[in-house]
Amino acid sequence: MRKINRHKSQIALYSSLKWISRICTAVSLVSLLAVVLYVLINGVDKLSIQLLFGEYGKYPSILPAFVGTLELVAVATIIAVPIGVASAIFLVEYTNNKSKIVKYIRVATETLAGIPSIVYGLFGYLVFVVLFGWGYSLLGGGLTLAIMILPVIVRSTEESLLAVPDGFREGAYALGTSKVRTIFKVVLPSASGGIVTAIILAIGRVVSESAVLILTIGMVVNKMPVSVMSPGTSLALDIYYFASYGYPDEAAATAVVLLIFVMILNLLATLVGKLLKKGTGEK
Repeated sequence: MRKINRHKSQIALYSSLKWISRICTAVSLVSLLAVVLYVLINGVDKLSIQLLFGEYGKYPSILPAFVGTLELVAVATIIAVPIGVASAIFLVEYTNNKSKIVKYIRVATETLAGIPSIVYGLFGYLVFVVLFGWGYSLLGGGLTLAIMILPVIVRSTEESLLAVPDGFREGAYALGTSKVRTIFKVVLPSASGGIVTAIILAIGRVVSESAVLILTIGMVVNKMPVSVMSPGTSLALDIYYFASYGYPDEAAATAVVLLIFVMILNLLATLVGKLLKKGTGEK
C-alpha cells in the first residue's frame, strides 16, 4: 500500500509540475506578445519617410542612429567574437576542465557577465574618453560594448563546445587527424548552432544598450557620424532622447524600427545557423 500511495503521489507531483511548466510558458509567451503588440500598435502609424530618411538636423530623424547602431555592432562583434570563441576553444580543448585555473576563469567570466552595464560605461569613459583622449566616439563605445559582451560569448561558446560528444573527437583522432583540424572540421561545425546563438545574444545586447553609450559616445542625435572616431547615437539612445525631450510619437516609431531590426538580425543568424548545420550534414 505504501508503494502504491508513493507512486500515486509521484504521479500527482509530476502532473502538477507539468501544468506549472505549461502555465509559465504561457505567461512568458503572453508577456512577449503583449510587449511586441504594444510597441507595434503605438508606433507603426507614427512611422514616416521624414523620420526614417529625412534631413537630419532640421527635423527628428533616426538615420544617424541607424548608421551609428550598425557601426557599434560591427566594432563590438569584430573584436569580441574572435576573442570570445578563441578563449572558449582554449578553455575546452587545451586545458583540464577540472583544474583550479579553469574554475577561477569561469567564476571570473560569470562575475563579469553579471556586472551592471553602467559599470562598463564608467570604465569605457575613464579609459577611452579620458585616458586615451578619444573623447566621445563610436570606437570607444564599440570597444566598451565588446568588453561587455565578451563574457557572454565565452560562456555560451564554452557550453556549446562541451556539449559536443567526445566520440566525435576520438573518432577524428583515430583517423589520424590533428587536434587543430579536429577542432575546425569536427568540433566547431558541431557546435555552430550554439555559437551562433551566443552571437545573437551578444548583438541583441549591443543594439539594446543605452547606459554604456551615454558615457562613451555621447548623444549627438542630429549629426551623421563621419567616422568611428566621431560622436554619435544609436536607436536605443534615440528612444531615450525622444521620450525625454517631448517627442513621444518619434520614440514609439523608433521602438518599432529597433524591434524590426532585432527581428531581422535574429532571422539572419538563424539562417546562418541552419546553413552551417547543413554544411556539416546535420539534420
